[in-house]
Amino acid sequence: MLESVGALTGSPWIYVLVALSVLLDVFLPLLPSGVLVITAATAAAGTTTVTAAAGGAAPQVPSLLVLILCAATASVLGDLVAYRLAWRGGERLDRAIARSRRLTTAQERLGTALSRGGGALVVVARFAPAGRSVVSLGAGAAHRRAKDFLPWSALAGVAWAGYSVGLGYFGGQWLGATWLGTAVSVLALFLAGALAAVVVRRPARERTPSPTGA
Repeated sequence: MLESVGALTGSPWIYVLVALSVLLDVFLPLLPSGVLVITAATAAAGTTTVTAAAGGAAPQVPSLLVLILCAATASVLGDLVAYRLAWRGGERLDRAIARSRRLTTAQERLGTALSRGGGALVVVARFAPAGRSVVSLGAGAAHRRAKDFLPWSALAGVAWAGYSVGLGYFGGQWLGATWLGTAVSVLALFLAGALAAVVVRRPARERTPSPTGA
């Protein structure tokens, strides 16, 4: 993938490829959108080094800032589409969710979190494998208010995009714009995803104050 993305680093099409991959992986979680973002950022690290050596005469493509904006915007748009489709899904989607223990549990936990004014679960789930899909569909199917869900979706998208681009860039700076730099950065992304999956699957604990206030 590094060679394929490397061939696009001098073209704005890299941004289109990243945006489409991130937008669609809410419906196809197997798409390697995170790997693609990291690979593009690793290539950007190599471009930065070359540009600096040339005296900074050439503009940097891909730009790290534009990569983050593309990935974050596509993430939020994908969440919104999934949310709206689930909102209008009707009885068929409700039955499908009822048959899925994972979706049902996520829907319940998300509802509890949003009703208490906190949506950190939305941010954490963005890093977990398929967590974005489960949360977006669950919020829509449960008819959670957009103003309760979308701000957290935006924060999740920015956090995920910034983390992924940062991994790729610093991995490329430290280890070079090679397969090794990309692999180490991707491994760090997967480790964050595994940790997020553990947090998302942890049963919610009801915190009720004792009569004594202890």
